[in-house]
Amino acid sequence: MSDKMAVQRVREGAEKAKIELSSTVSTDINLPFITADATGPKHLTMTITRAKLEDLVGPIIERCKHPMEQALNDAKLTAKEVDRIIMVGGPTRMPMCKNLLKIMSVKKLSVALIPWSVCFRGGSASGDYYGDVKMCCFWMLLRFL
Repeated sequence: MSDKMAVQRVREGAEKAKIELSSTVSTDINLPFITADATGPKHLTMTITRAKLEDLVGPIIERCKHPMEQALNDAKLTAKEVDRIIMVGGPTRMPMCKNLLKIMSVKKLSVALIPWSVCFRGGSASGDYYGDVKMCCFWMLLRFL
């Protein structure tokens, strides 16, 4: 698509569908007058299922497995030794993401309601560990303004 407005509307429709599919098994995408050509206006109307979305994002979710295993190995831990994982961001609400962590035998999953707060606290802890809390907090604050 070369029409920037149409591309933006499709992205927004896809994001809305992704959010809805976190709690339902199917959703309708309806974008009237998405664009037009010599024959008239074009509309985008379709139904997408959670299964189809999982087929589309499955390879991406699967690629996350190795970095998680590597982080556990670096920390000299097994998944069963991890008490809780704090999940931050929209895709973490997808059942497929939660199922991946359940397969890895994580005891408790926490879905953060305020993602920037979790990131800010993590950055503060890193700054404390590396010795420059003020600079780290300032950088994290700028990232979310």
